[in-house]
Amino acid sequence: MNRQRITSGSPWEGPVGYSRAIRVGNVVEVAGTTAQDGDATPSGDAYSQTKRILEKIADALAEAGATMADVVRTRIYVTDIRHWEAVGKAHGEVFHAIRPASTMIEVSALIDPRLQVEIEATAIIS
Repeated sequence: MNRQRITSGSPWEGPVGYSRAIRVGNVVEVAGTTAQDGDATPSGDAYSQTKRILEKIADALAEAGATMADVVRTRIYVTDIRHWEAVGKAHGEVFHAIRPASTMIEVSALIDPRLQVEIEATAIIS
C-alpha cells in the first residue's frame, strides 16, 4: 500500500522522525497535536487550545483526503484533568454528531509548560 506523509513544516519532524499525519490505504493517523504554531507562544485556556488543535487536525485530515466525519478515535492528553469539561466542550462542538471513540488522560507535562492539551486522531475514509 502507498504511504502518504502529511507534514506541518515543523522543524521537529525531521530530527524526531515523525509526520503530522500518515495515510495508508483508507486509514489516516494524526500524530499528537498541540496548540503550538511554529515559534508562536501557545496561548489561551484549555478550551481555546482544544479548538485550535481540532482546527489543525482538520487541516491534516483534509490534506490526506479525509474530514472530521471520518474520525473514529481520538486520544486526548491533558495536564490538568480538572479542565476536562472545557476540553470536552470543545471536542463535543466538533464531534457531537460524529461521536468517535475517545479517551482523555491526565499527563504530568507536555513538551512546553504552556501547553495544556494534546490530541491524536484516527480516521477511516469510507
